[in-house]
Amino acid sequence: MEVTRTPIEGLLIIQPRIFNDGRGYFYESWNRNSYASAGITADFVQDNQSLSQRGVLRGLHFQRPPFAQAKLVRVIQGAVLDVAVDIRKNSPTYGQHFAITLTAENKTQFFIPEGFAHGFYTLEDNTIFAYKCAGLYNKASEDCLLWNDPALGIDWNAENPQLSEKDLVGKTLAALDSPF
Repeated sequence: MEVTRTPIEGLLIIQPRIFNDGRGYFYESWNRNSYASAGITADFVQDNQSLSQRGVLRGLHFQRPPFAQAKLVRVIQGAVLDVAVDIRKNSPTYGQHFAITLTAENKTQFFIPEGFAHGFYTLEDNTIFAYKCAGLYNKASEDCLLWNDPALGIDWNAENPQLSEKDLVGKTLAALDSPF
């Protein structure tokens, strides 16, 4: 696998080694030893999967400590614009974001450590998004940044995304008292 560091410390792009032949393809989407060699030592304890139609925006979500979660995300079917926002108070990139397009075709994975808000915008119908979480979900510790906060400067390329009630009322970066 090939691991690429992003301009924001801790965010990693992973391109697994794909084995194609006349029957289709095979690749390891997770191997503890291989990923540890790449610096990903998170103890993943929960796998999640969602199905979304084109135009759905989910995020920007995070969980507060002690239930913070690192995530390893990928797309099984379809495509998304995936975004991580640095909310680590002492980070030189606090408030900055990194965006990447993840598709079923490119099979790219994105590692997001604790201390980031995360979201995605669905680019195709019937998109299946999968992610491993280091830390179990805890409703009482969930939180959300406002997806279109001008201070974040995220170009979602989305005029009227479909949003949940929770995502409509996320906090602005200025209002966030980051626990990280």
